Amino acid sequence: MKCLRSGESFGGADEVFPSSGSLASATKDFSASEHSCLAEHIDKKQDTGNIEEAESSLRESGVLNYEEARALLGRYEYQKGNIVAALHVFEGIDIGVVTPKIKIALSRSRERRKRHSQNHAEPQMSIHSVGLLLESVFLKAKSLQILERFKEAAQSCKVILDIVESSLPEGLPDNFGAECKLQETLNKAVELLPDLWKLADCPREAILSYRRALLHQWNLDAETIAKIQKEFVVFLLYSGGEATPPNLRSQMDGSFVPRNNIEEAILILMILLRKVTLNRIEWDPSILDHLSFALSVSGDLTALANQLEELLPRTIHRSERYYALALCYYGAGKDLVALDFLRKLLSSRENQDHAPGLLLASKICCENCSLAEEGVTFAKRVLQNLDGRCDQLEDHANFFLGVSLSAQSKLAISDSEMFKRQSEALHALETAARTRNPLVLYHLSLEYAEQRKLDAALQYAKCCIKLEAGTNIKGWLLLARILSAQKQFLDAES
Repeated sequence: MKCLRSGESFGGADEVFPSSGSLASATKDFSASEHSCLAEHIDKKQDTGNIEEAESSLRESGVLNYEEARALLGRYEYQKGNIVAALHVFEGIDIGVVTPKIKIALSRSRERRKRHSQNHAEPQMSIHSVGLLLESVFLKAKSLQILERFKEAAQSCKVILDIVESSLPEGLPDNFGAECKLQETLNKAVELLPDLWKLADCPREAILSYRRALLHQWNLDAETIAKIQKEFVVFLLYSGGEATPPNLRSQMDGSFVPRNNIEEAILILMILLRKVTLNRIEWDPSILDHLSFALSVSGDLTALANQLEELLPRTIHRSERYYALALCYYGAGKDLVALDFLRKLLSSRENQDHAPGLLLASKICCENCSLAEEGVTFAKRVLQNLDGRCDQLEDHANFFLGVSLSAQSKLAISDSEMFKRQSEALHALETAARTRNPLVLYHLSLEYAEQRKLDAALQYAKCCIKLEAGTNIKGWLLLARILSAQKQFLDAES
């Protein structure tokens, strides 16, 4: 194939291209030299600023039809960065006119693959022409996106998916259109469409586009599918809107159908975790972050713990796994299971100063009187490791230490040991009380009351009620008990 030159015909063109002026035959594939010649030809015409003249000259060469000539010119303008000029060229292509031919070419191409026939009659439009025209539609969408005409861009991009899906309802075969970059164009269109709908502020269409990208067989690679799935999850979880449940026509009876955004996001994230487990995609920590958020919101922390336990070793660090599992089981109300994981975490030499783990362990222990001694140990380790570097964490540690010491004092064998524990408990709680946390003040008042220091107990009880605006019945009950102990029965009764 020689360089395309205006007014110059090809020798033996009828023999080489029996299907007349269609790019279906003329562009079995543009080699580097052919594309260079075409670019030189277009450059000469573009220097005059006359796109129509260049297009007319290409068509008069007898090789390209109207749509294909404009597709090549538009691509050239787009590659040069002349977005407005490229859009002007692309808008001259009536894709509706060539859509029937494109559909026939796509469907016949699949039929030939199924029969493995080499003698089948050439369709009216070659797969190369299909690739060229669909690429022009995609570049038109990109041009509109650059010009911030997002809704028009989305509508243009959607045309590509509509044509391919209606032509190949069963999905694309392997290596389909690889020689003409048709698959590459389709991949880009599938990824771009949801983003365009989001930019156009059309969340419903964006969600439908994500579902379409994931449910139809587009012959995408595993990493591309995973990328789309992660973007869809982010949109479902954080967009602020509620999507209509998907209509899964092909699903089997009894299979799970998500009822809302959270359930759909969890389903996709679990699919991603399964792919990681099977080594189909690379590990991405954001998968676990989003799943933790979704399952926490839904209240199913046991399910999150199960997913964590199913992860392959070395997917996440052992210390991170143990701490996350402890949080899950603690949130699910399984305190002792959580404490077991924390003991495993804190028993290793590299994690013995793990402050969040120590704090959670001391919190669990202070809520269980039988674990008071262990709670004291954990809380003291926190204070020792922090060494004044964080007042907030130290206040929490002092609170847990005070509650555990108070519980431990009740189990003391001798009076001296009991008084010592009570004194340490008061000191720890008073230190924590600088936060003005109502819970801390409640326990401080309770500790003073149990040690028969009623005036101080009354003061902190009133302060606790004031901070909570009288909404916590436990504070009122404690105040009534203190007033009764002071024989102020009328005040206690009121």
